[in-house]
Amino acid sequence: MPMKKRAFLVLFALSLTTLAGCATLQSLLNGAFKKPTLKFKTARLSDASLSDATVDLVYELDNPNSLGLKLASVDYAFFVEGKQLVAGKPKEGLNLKSNGKSQIVFPANVKFADVAPVVTTFLNKDAAAFRAQGTLGIQTPLGLLKFPLEKEGTFPVPKIPQVQFQAPRITNITLSGATVEFPLAITNRNAFPLPVAGITGALKVAGANVGNLSTGNLGMLDGSGTKQVTLPLTINFASAASAAMALRSGGNAQVNLTGNLTSDAQSVPLNLSQLVNFTK
Repeated sequence: MPMKKRAFLVLFALSLTTLAGCATLQSLLNGAFKKPTLKFKTARLSDASLSDATVDLVYELDNPNSLGLKLASVDYAFFVEGKQLVAGKPKEGLNLKSNGKSQIVFPANVKFADVAPVVTTFLNKDAAAFRAQGTLGIQTPLGLLKFPLEKEGTFPVPKIPQVQFQAPRITNITLSGATVEFPLAITNRNAFPLPVAGITGALKVAGANVGNLSTGNLGMLDGSGTKQVTLPLTINFASAASAAMALRSGGNAQVNLTGNLTSDAQSVPLNLSQLVNFTK
C-alpha cells in the first residue's frame, strides 16, 4: 500500500475516533449537566434621599452543578413610571457559585426630578412602578444559556420626615424680651436611613413674627428613628406684642414654622402649626 494512502487511512480512522469521543462526551454532558434556574428576589432601596435613590433589583441564580459558571452577557433596560433610566449591570465574567445560589444585582440610580415634573408630588406617592426587561447570558459546558429578565413591580418612595414641636421652655424673661428653647422632634417615616441637611424657617408665636430657626445639618436619620434638636431663640417683645402676652402669662400658644426641610439636594416646603404648652 502506498505511503500516502496509508497515512490518509490512519488520519481518517483517528478522525472517526475523535468524533465518536466528542459525541460520547457531549452525551455525558447532556446527561450530567443540570440547567440552572434564575428567579427574581426583591427590589430594594439604597442610598435614598428626597432627591434620588438607588434601586437594586436582585435576582438569584441557582446552579445545581459541581462546576462553577460565569456571567457571559447582559442586555438590560430599566423603567420607572414608564420612563427609561440609566441602569447599571453586573460585569461580564462574574463567577457564579457551584452547588449553590448566587445573587445578581442590577442597580439603577433614580433621580426623582427625571421621573416627575414636581418632585414633591412624586414624594407623596407610597410606591413607584418599575419595569425591567432584557436577557442574562450564562456560559455553560453546553454553550450559552439565556434567561429573561422581564419583571414589573413597585418600590417604596421615600417619605418626607415628620417634624413636631415639643413643649418650648422659657429660660429667661425680662420686661423687654425672653429667651425660649424650641425643641423639635424629626422622625424618619422610612425603614431605611435618610439624610437631612437641615430645617430652616420663620417662626411665629401667637401670630407674631419672632425670628428664624435653623437646625444646621442633622446628618443621617436612622430608619424609623427620631432625632431631637433644641433651638434657642431670643424674642423681642417690642416687635412681637402678642407673643409677649402669651409668654408672660405662660400656658398654651399657637406656634407656626414656615420654611423648608432639605435632604441631599432636594428641599421640600415645611408648614408646621401646633398649639404648644410653654414651660419655665
